[in-house]
Amino acid sequence: MAYQIKTEGKYNYVDEGEGPTLLVLHGLFGALSNFNDVVKGFKKNYRVIIPLMPIYDMPMRQASLEGLLAYIEGFVIQLKLKDMILLGNSLGGHVGLLYTLAHPESVASLVLTGSSGLFENTMGGSFPKRGNYEYIKERVEYTFYDPKTATKELVDECFEITSSIPKCMNIVQIAKSAQRNNMASEIPSIKVPTCLIWGLNDTITPPHVGHEFNRLMPNSELHFIDKCCHAPMMERPVEFNEILEKFLAKINKLVFA
Repeated sequence: MAYQIKTEGKYNYVDEGEGPTLLVLHGLFGALSNFNDVVKGFKKNYRVIIPLMPIYDMPMRQASLEGLLAYIEGFVIQLKLKDMILLGNSLGGHVGLLYTLAHPESVASLVLTGSSGLFENTMGGSFPKRGNYEYIKERVEYTFYDPKTATKELVDECFEITSSIPKCMNIVQIAKSAQRNNMASEIPSIKVPTCLIWGLNDTITPPHVGHEFNRLMPNSELHFIDKCCHAPMMERPVEFNEILEKFLAKINKLVFA
């Protein structure tokens, strides 16, 4: 991460640029660095804020979607954020959906990319295999269309996380919480303008999941990026930013004019 990490109370986060707030939520194995290109591309016109969610460090009894939602609710209050553009990848999208339903007055628009909430093909019951570097490498590569996107630094980071028993327990517990929380009946209640950006080759939340979000969300638009898997903002940052920029230009006229 090329940007300064700020600390305020229990919250660690990136806060770059000025303008309308673009609040970014990372996924289960995500990190602040996953959104380097989003920060770079939008900090000139937006205040890009990325909180580090305490997925691995929160008390195990709180390790759930509800616990992460409460954390983000507290973070928003702490920073006095309002009229947010909320962008979430994978699990971050799921938390973003829950936040939007709970606080529709605070969310101006929503951007989901590879979001859970309807269906996700997780690493399954065999995960995580602690101490097996090749297995972790294979699973990280599975997240990308081009396995080379899974750099050694990224694989090493995931290997370090999965080598810790407490962190593994939190990961499994949060993943199960997400799987139990199917939002098909609640999603149609979300009326804010929503942009769905999906990898056409997503193996975790396949293209049909993007189509289902689009069908269920009354004010949504769906975009696919070819030769791209579960993290478009990392694997196809130019295309991702182009889609996001066009969407934001449209909603700016409606919301921030």
